[in-house]
Amino acid sequence: MKHIVIIGNGISGVTAARHIRKNSDDKITIVSAENKYFFSRTALMYIYMGHMKFEHTQPYENWFWSKNNIDLKEGFVGKVNTQNKVLEFTNGENLSYDKLIIATGSKPNKFGWPGQDLDGVMGMYHKQDLENLEKYAPNKETCKRAVIVGGGLIGIELAEMLRSRKIPVTFLVREKSFWNGVLPAQESEMINKHIKEHHIDLRLSTNLKEIKSDENGRVKSVIIEETGEEIFCDVVGLTAGVTPNINFLKESNIETKRGVLVNRFLETNIEDIYAIGDCAEQHEAIGQRRNIEAVWYTGRMMGETVAQTICGNKTAYKPGHWFNSAKFLDIEYQTYGWVFSERSKKDNEAYFQWQHPKENKCITISFDKDSNKFLGINTFGIRMRHEIFDKWLTEDRNIEHVLEYLADANFDPEFYKLHEAEILAKFNSENNTNIQLKKKSWKRIFSKA
Repeated sequence: MKHIVIIGNGISGVTAARHIRKNSDDKITIVSAENKYFFSRTALMYIYMGHMKFEHTQPYENWFWSKNNIDLKEGFVGKVNTQNKVLEFTNGENLSYDKLIIATGSKPNKFGWPGQDLDGVMGMYHKQDLENLEKYAPNKETCKRAVIVGGGLIGIELAEMLRSRKIPVTFLVREKSFWNGVLPAQESEMINKHIKEHHIDLRLSTNLKEIKSDENGRVKSVIIEETGEEIFCDVVGLTAGVTPNINFLKESNIETKRGVLVNRFLETNIEDIYAIGDCAEQHEAIGQRRNIEAVWYTGRMMGETVAQTICGNKTAYKPGHWFNSAKFLDIEYQTYGWVFSERSKKDNEAYFQWQHPKENKCITISFDKDSNKFLGINTFGIRMRHEIFDKWLTEDRNIEHVLEYLADANFDPEFYKLHEAEILAKFNSENNTNIQLKKKSWKRIFSKA
């Protein structure tokens, strides 16, 4: 019987353990220093906002692990001794393995700001971050103001969390417009406006210079790089992206770059050692995907894939078409395929865009300007069906087909107003075409009128 050890009990590591157990009787141990039991990291914000308790974020009962013969070990791994196949813990303990899966996830970026390690400075990624937030920002009386540094998805989630407790928030974003390195201009500008409507002090083109301390080693204020302005605050949230959590591998001979380097089978340069999830970095990117993807569903897919290989069915990691979803305060966002920001847009790509004149709803459809091949879609405020867009991308459909059947992809609840007719009318007007919604789409629209 082999001993399979997994460092990390996030979605990647736990998925790997579950799928190995389905196909093998080998001994499995999951190692984690964050929390003994697996929990949904994406649900942490809802605990702080009062929508659920921590135990509600645990998909499995505590008895699940012993019932399935999966051992759980709490502790910090300080070093991986690959020659002897031993994990060396910071408390002096050792644990031997036959096969090792590294699934240690991410940690918030820090860029050497003075004061970045003060009390009251935190990310929003781990359970301990939530505990720190409760300690330093339990209410508006204790926390007079919070400053968030970094304009990504985690940053806007943290802003929403703090505003749920009426805590004033200043949001420092170095870009000229929120997330404009990812979103096309109309979408980024809509989010800028939406953030400000939620009484969040959004500061664009603004960088952090320094975090200042009070006499007790706690956050007192931040200094703005461009102007020297001092903003007094009690909490600083560092949400300027994440980086793979692999510092413990510095003294090992496992090959790393930003993350743990792996091939298409998620194998490292050391036999019997694999890496999955946020900490894994592909030697060569898969299609247009990034070499490192800190996304929940890709972590789950890597866990399923590596389990197949470890159980004797060597399987390459194939993530399929890119998709993702998020919320910007009250606006739901989905993306399928590839829609780049203007600065990342390729020469052959054209965009069709529609935006509602009053509501926070818009779409951007990316297509090849020569062949009209559908490349991707962003939707804001309109829910769409993943399986339909995945099918259209696989079938290399053109933009005309997507627009004809767009209503069939709509996933909004019954009695929601549909906008496919006006979207199509705008496309026809701009392109001098006469595309018509197909009969079943028209039937669906008018049945909800």
